[in-house]
Amino acid sequence: MNTRRDFLKNTTLAGAGLFAVPSFATQYFSENDKLNVALIGVGLRGTNHLNNLLLRKDINITAICDIDPERIKIAQDHIGKAGFKAPKVFGSSDYDYRNMLELKEVDAVIISTPWLWHTRMTVDAMKAGKYAGVEVSAANTLEECWDLVNTHEATGTHMMILENVNYRRDILAVLNMVKQNLFGELVHFRCGYQHDLRHVKFNDGKTAYGKGAEFGEKAISEAKWRTAHSVKRNADLYPTHGLGPIAVMADVNRGNRMVSLTSHATKAIGLHNYVVAVGGEDHPNASVNFKLGDVITTTVDTANGETIIITHDCNLPRPYSLGFRVQGANGLWEVDGNRIYIEGKSKSHEWDEATSWLEQYDHPLWKKYGEYALGAGHGGMDFFVLNSFVESAKANIAPPMDAYDAAAWSAVTPLSEASIANNGEPQDFPDFTRGQWIKRKPYPWMKENY
Repeated sequence: MNTRRDFLKNTTLAGAGLFAVPSFATQYFSENDKLNVALIGVGLRGTNHLNNLLLRKDINITAICDIDPERIKIAQDHIGKAGFKAPKVFGSSDYDYRNMLELKEVDAVIISTPWLWHTRMTVDAMKAGKYAGVEVSAANTLEECWDLVNTHEATGTHMMILENVNYRRDILAVLNMVKQNLFGELVHFRCGYQHDLRHVKFNDGKTAYGKGAEFGEKAISEAKWRTAHSVKRNADLYPTHGLGPIAVMADVNRGNRMVSLTSHATKAIGLHNYVVAVGGEDHPNASVNFKLGDVITTTVDTANGETIIITHDCNLPRPYSLGFRVQGANGLWEVDGNRIYIEGKSKSHEWDEATSWLEQYDHPLWKKYGEYALGAGHGGMDFFVLNSFVESAKANIAPPMDAYDAAAWSAVTPLSEASIANNGEPQDFPDFTRGQWIKRKPYPWMKENY
């Protein structure tokens, strides 16, 4: 059996008709006509994207940018060992990436930087005519959400939010069930980001795993910047891992839209308790007032009458779960408990184990390419999201998750923040499509060559 590396090195993915490119798009690059990709941010996430790119034969890595010289060295080492030509290097200042975007030998750019840089870098990339892929979430404020949409419309340049969970195997299988009307008319969804991130938010790089109590300048990796959001903001800070898949199932921005939301926050004790437990009551960070409630609950109303409950729960001890539930007139699926119930097919009032159902409705992409994807990271979904970006950029077509999706999904953060600050007052979602959601057609997610 071929390895994933052999498959990607020896097979022309575009010629194989992989999923990002609809059947009408035929302007593939040949092996001698490669997509020139640059990366802004080569930290842990950016390096993951880099390593997956280096397994392809239809791209060049023409430039990399990072203000951390150590991360540049690591990236250069990976590129050299993979046999690729050395890229141009940028990162002498916070805005040196703009010099990189001026390069003619850059067609597309992948942005994997701290959240506050996502929108401005994506906007700058689109203005420079570069096909942009940005990590989640894509925006922090409503103004930034509109910046993404307005820049896309003004320039005609595409951007893709790199939401990898949309390609998770069980998610695509359930999407298959939705498209085949297994659940009947859809009524209700649940999702979220429920992940104990205390060891991520506090990391001094010196103390044993899970024992550091530092964040900010004294910390490393995400603890240098991510924790500050928990100090300053009380909102669902990371909605898209849960909402992205649900929005696709509900045809948000394509025949449906999110109309309003209400949000509530619990007290904030988890991060303080963690600092005291690992650093002691006298640690300087034990006196920090963390604003982020430990559990944020948001309820969204849609134009078609469904509700979506989104949960953000990252500051307390718990196992990982995105808490998915998809419910319609004929039954429902819940990821926790791996269970499903379909009226007329399941025993009356008894859950079925979902495994056999997920296998039966396995997405064509996973059936065909799953064995090659599993080493890509995050259970294989990183392979699919990156390939979708590359193939969309090569064809210069709208990606599966576009600027309107990036704006709508990311808007949950500022809207939830406003609702919480006003005692759960409902907040209206902007219509980022300016009415076009009524006639926009759902993306062909179920085609083998979408």
